[in-house]
Amino acid sequence: MIARAKPQLSLKGRALRYLSQREHSRAELERKLAKHAEQPEEVARVLDELQARGFIDHQRVADSVVHRKAGKLGALRLKQELQSLGIEPALVAAALATVKATEWERARDVWRRRFDEPAKDAGDRARQARFLLARGFPGDIVSKVVSGGGEDL
Repeated sequence: MIARAKPQLSLKGRALRYLSQREHSRAELERKLAKHAEQPEEVARVLDELQARGFIDHQRVADSVVHRKAGKLGALRLKQELQSLGIEPALVAAALATVKATEWERARDVWRRRFDEPAKDAGDRARQARFLLARGFPGDIVSKVVSGGGEDL
């Protein structure tokens, strides 16, 4: 059996493949496509075309990230992720406005999935708090969830 070489995808083809898997920001696509471009202006031209046609939309990217990750992460971590994708600050603020209202419930649910029982001692409490803080939940909510064992206030 003869192995055939895979045909090389154009930059536009690569970008469309990435976009078919999930929403990507322009900055993400730029990073991914840069290593395949012979000249940097090729990437900009392809991305300009895709953005003009509506294939790249930062509002959809922000909504997608929030939808996929809000059940696991707090608003602080979501904000960090959206900023790392190059999403404009106004879109980040709008996307986070919806999740901040449910911060307590989401923190409690994440805590329950991981621990599901109150801390036995100070070391255990600290471990639970670090877990929630690392996921981007604010300190005041973390302390209430950990000290209250996830019970409603």
